Amino acid sequence: MWIRSAMTYRVSFGVTVFGNLLVTGLDFVAILLMFSQVDSLGGWTLPEVTFLYGLSATAFGIADLVFGSMDVLGARMRDGSFDTLLVRPAPVLAQVGADHFALRRLGRITQGALVLGWALLSVDVVWTPAKVLLVPVMLVSGAAIFGALFVAGAAFQFLAQDAAEVQNAFTYGGTTLLQYPPTVFGKDLVRGVTFMLPLAFVNWVPGSYVLGRPYPLGLQQWVAFTPPLVAVACCALAGLAWRAGLRSYRSTGS
Repeated sequence: MWIRSAMTYRVSFGVTVFGNLLVTGLDFVAILLMFSQVDSLGGWTLPEVTFLYGLSATAFGIADLVFGSMDVLGARMRDGSFDTLLVRPAPVLAQVGADHFALRRLGRITQGALVLGWALLSVDVVWTPAKVLLVPVMLVSGAAIFGALFVAGAAFQFLAQDAAEVQNAFTYGGTTLLQYPPTVFGKDLVRGVTFMLPLAFVNWVPGSYVLGRPYPLGLQQWVAFTPPLVAVACCALAGLAWRAGLRSYRSTGS
């Protein structure tokens, strides 16, 4: 329904997608401005940082397309309209994900994919079959990890009921963090996003292996191939959190 609504005015839809592409591209413009003044950032060259950016932006864009509407959950619980989702013969999580589905978010995916394509052509890497395979694995696993964050954030809204900005701090904030090399951050932060909130497995850990860069925490090389396992674990935990939140829901009382 939301897709048909968006496509009713095709010119407006095209302009909106293009505008979304330009707005999200401002993050990359900021990186280009930095490199107009320096040759490297934390020891990483522009193509290498671009590689990280493209992976993070594309993976997040996929998750944002599917689960980006989760932030409306708090408003639905406050006005009581969430109850209507509970009586429909469809999974509640799927309904929340489809609520106000915004196809314009394709602009973010397109922008990230274009940057990633340029990075793959520019980065100085000796490509092996393992490294080639790791690129699509990072995109799929990264999208799943970000998707798990969206779902976990939605589950937290059952408790807080107005926590959209808290959710955005970890989702949108997380993708912004991953667009820069881990060497520009303190080791405590790097440990936190590696072992506690494993965002580093979206691109930092496997990306360091592809680029031949040592990871700041000195992890073994085989860890670069664990993003699918991390993604499965994140999705499982997010699913448990969602079920627990859904069971705790008691409506508005009105």
